[in-house]
Amino acid sequence: MKVFILIISFLFSQTILATSKKYFEEKIHYKTLFGNCPAKVVGRLTLTLIKEFENKKSLLDVKKKIVKEKLEDKYYLSSYQIDYNPLQKMIRFQYECPKPLMKVQIYKKDGEEFYTAILVDNGKLFDPTYEVLLRSEKKITGTLPHMAIPTSLINSDIHKRLTSMLNDLGDGFVQKISEIILNEKKDLTIILSIGRKPSSAFLGKEYWPEKVTKLNEIIKYMQEKKTIPTVINLTNSKKVVVKFSDSI
Repeated sequence: MKVFILIISFLFSQTILATSKKYFEEKIHYKTLFGNCPAKVVGRLTLTLIKEFENKKSLLDVKKKIVKEKLEDKYYLSSYQIDYNPLQKMIRFQYECPKPLMKVQIYKKDGEEFYTAILVDNGKLFDPTYEVLLRSEKKITGTLPHMAIPTSLINSDIHKRLTSMLNDLGDGFVQKISEIILNEKKDLTIILSIGRKPSSAFLGKEYWPEKVTKLNEIIKYMQEKKTIPTVINLTNSKKVVVKFSDSI
């Protein structure tokens, strides 16, 4: 009789445990904030992380998985945050992804294109698929300016320096850029499109942030005067040479 009671008690306790476990699992809700990220792709990341949480019952294990499997890079993340609200019984996934700045052509010494990448606002180079994903969700609509950079410089920090420079100037100036060209000698040329008319700015090898700031001031002044310089030579940091041939 005692054995029978023990068996019944054991089965009853297991039923309660299973029911309780199911109750708490069903009561946990999930919310995802995609930010500027491509929702379709990052949504798959959320499903992966939910599965990990439901298996391990630990947010720490979820975060360890992100680090171990380098999921930030795989899913284009610039930052993420995972929080649990015990009152709402809700886990919230919040993501941010970087903004595309330029379409980059990395070329060989003979000028032949080697491969293409997307330069984003944290200085990283992403696969072109990133642009396709964002456009498919209308998270970017305008045309990205182009950058040409030789393979010999791609492992340096030059593209990161250019990113920092462009971020400091803001969208107003970047939207005027048609193309940025960096040659093997590290000479920088910026081709602008102002009123649909091209203007080439030669910045040389050094003092780029100061020269671009000066270039921005020149462009603003010339727009007020309704004139467009076809050439702006800033290779010498102590003087500016401009050539005019048209009006806006």
